[in-house]
Amino acid sequence: MANSSSGGPQKRNSVKAPLIFSAVLALVAGIATMIFATGGADKELRLDLAVTAAGIAFIVSLLICSLLLMTEKPNPDHLSEGSGVHRSSAKIPGGAGSVGGPGAPVQPGTAPNAADGGSRPADPTA
Repeated sequence: MANSSSGGPQKRNSVKAPLIFSAVLALVAGIATMIFATGGADKELRLDLAVTAAGIAFIVSLLICSLLLMTEKPNPDHLSEGSGVHRSSAKIPGGAGSVGGPGAPVQPGTAPNAADGGSRPADPTA
């Protein structure tokens, strides 16, 4: 069995859990179909429909489980180290913390506005 980087066995390589889940689901579907398809207590149980329903439930649930296991991909370890997902823009140089403050650079196309200490768009008609 393959080992992950932490030393333990990888759970996604295990086939046992999806097989057990699919078998239990097939058993439940087969029993339910056998009971509900009889049509009453006087008639005999429909084993043919029960086997068909159990087979369909087993194949479909096993297919869905295998597709979900194949698409599962764990995130790399560096993503959980604060790589910038929840960074505060006030702490970034030139970020939101420096907008409109004293010493903030004036962008091209804007004129200084002494009333609010920031800058305003320049009047293109002037």
